[in-house]
Amino acid sequence: MVPLKRVAILGSSGQLGSDVVEVLSGSPSYQVTAFSREQLDVTDQVKVTEVLARGFDVVINCAAFTHVESCEDQLAKALHVNAQAAFEVARACTQTGALCVFISTDYVFSGEKAGPYIESDPVGPVNVYGTSKLAGEFLVRQAAKRWLILRIASVFGKTGSRGKGGNFIETILSKARSGGPVRVVNDITMSPCYTMDAARAVEELIRSGTSGLYHASNAGQCSWYEFACAAVRLAGLGAEVEPVASDVYPTKARRPRNSALSISLLEKTVGHPTRPWLEALKAYLMEKGHAQP
Repeated sequence: MVPLKRVAILGSSGQLGSDVVEVLSGSPSYQVTAFSREQLDVTDQVKVTEVLARGFDVVINCAAFTHVESCEDQLAKALHVNAQAAFEVARACTQTGALCVFISTDYVFSGEKAGPYIESDPVGPVNVYGTSKLAGEFLVRQAAKRWLILRIASVFGKTGSRGKGGNFIETILSKARSGGPVRVVNDITMSPCYTMDAARAVEELIRSGTSGLYHASNAGQCSWYEFACAAVRLAGLGAEVEPVASDVYPTKARRPRNSALSISLLEKTVGHPTRPWLEALKAYLMEKGHAQP
């Protein structure tokens, strides 16, 4: 009989972390211990080292400072949470021989490439959030003997982001129902990622015994405008979505014009195609009660 893998999930109450807990807890292969930020703050080095010394086989670090705009004003906090704390988690994993799983972002790229980014493409973040996550990648690779890094993008999940007060889909549907203007940028391309599918990718990669760097969004790419139009249509709302240029809504943080991710390596490793973003969006809307089967 194969022994259970003892798994610690940090940031377990977040948008991704909660789905990772659900997926792994639903499998008989794992013994899951979940830590919310209140239970274990990843920036508390002493506590992290003490807790992880209990001896886990896998540590999944979903804890992050993800509010892109706030990162511009809080550089020290972004680097502390997304880089320095990630380093300490990875170092604690090395001390016990655990696999360290770190969640990164498409924002490590500059956005200048014409097509989807592959894992080996040159990085060049254009904002503090992307820079802090890239620093986290480098530090995890330095500190952990066994590591698995997943870059995800434009996430949406049923829990919603604590740092952002929900997610893009819920914001768009709320505006559409209120009768207010729904204006969405149409000149930024990305690969949407349903957190439940990202959580399943985490589980499959752990089960495969692999390590390394992977992109783990849903299949395909679209603009934020196309994404919003699909959500409104699938939810059966009659609101019109207006495309606008990104400079209409200037932000503190620059966004890469194209951060679409190629998931070919992930699909090759797990042995099956990843669900397209439109199918994932349909599943999310039905799960939240926004759409009918």
